[in-house]
Amino acid sequence: MEIIDSYRTIAAPTTGVYKEKGSKFIAYAFEINSEEEFKTRLEEVKKEHFKARHHCYAYAIGTTRENYRYNDDGEPGGTAGLPIFNQIKSFDLTNIGIIVVRYFGGTKLGVPGLIRAYKSSTKDALESAQVIVRLIVDKIKIEYDYSFMGNIMRIANQFDIKILENTFNKLPGLIIEVRKSKTQEFIKSIYSAILNRDIKDIKEDEKVDGLKIEIC
Repeated sequence: MEIIDSYRTIAAPTTGVYKEKGSKFIAYAFEINSEEEFKTRLEEVKKEHFKARHHCYAYAIGTTRENYRYNDDGEPGGTAGLPIFNQIKSFDLTNIGIIVVRYFGGTKLGVPGLIRAYKSSTKDALESAQVIVRLIVDKIKIEYDYSFMGNIMRIANQFDIKILENTFNKLPGLIIEVRKSKTQEFIKSIYSAILNRDIKDIKEDEKVDGLKIEIC
C-alpha cells in the first residue's frame, strides 16, 4: 500500500473579503495541526469580532482530510460551512482552518447569495495564500557498535535525512528524521550494508548484535 507522506497547506495566515447588499464577509485562513488549535483560533476570532452575527467555519486535518468539520453558525443549512469546506477541497489543501465572519447589512441575501458570499470570501483568502508542501517524517533512533559507523553514515548520506541529535548511552547513536515513505527502505538498507546481503533478503524483524533501530 502506498504511503501518503506529504500534503498541501498554506505557509502563513491570510484573509479574504466579500461584500454584498451591506453585508460584509471576512475570511480568515490559517494552518492547523489539531482540532484544539482550531478551537483556540475560533475563540480568538469570536472575541475580535464579537459584534458579528455569524462566525461560520470549516477545517480539515490529515493527509486525506479524514478529520474535518464545518458549521453554519445559524445561517441556513448548507449555505456557509459547506461552501467554505468545498473551497478547501477545491484548492486541494489540508491541515487548514477557515473562519468567515459575517456582519449583517440589513438585507437578506437568500440561499444562493449566502453560498456565493461564503464561497467568494474563502476563495479570496486562499487565492492570496502561498501554498506549500509539507512532508510527514518518522523519527528514528539508532544505537550502534563503532564498527558499524561507516556503513550507517554511508547509508544515511544516500537518504534525505535530518540529524536531530547525536547520543551516547551504552552505544553511540543518532536520532534522525526520515521521510515516512522511505523509513523501511532506510532501515533495511542499513541491515543490508552491515550483513552484506541483498536488501530484498532483509526481514522486517531483522536483528544484529550491537545494532538497535527503533521508530520513536
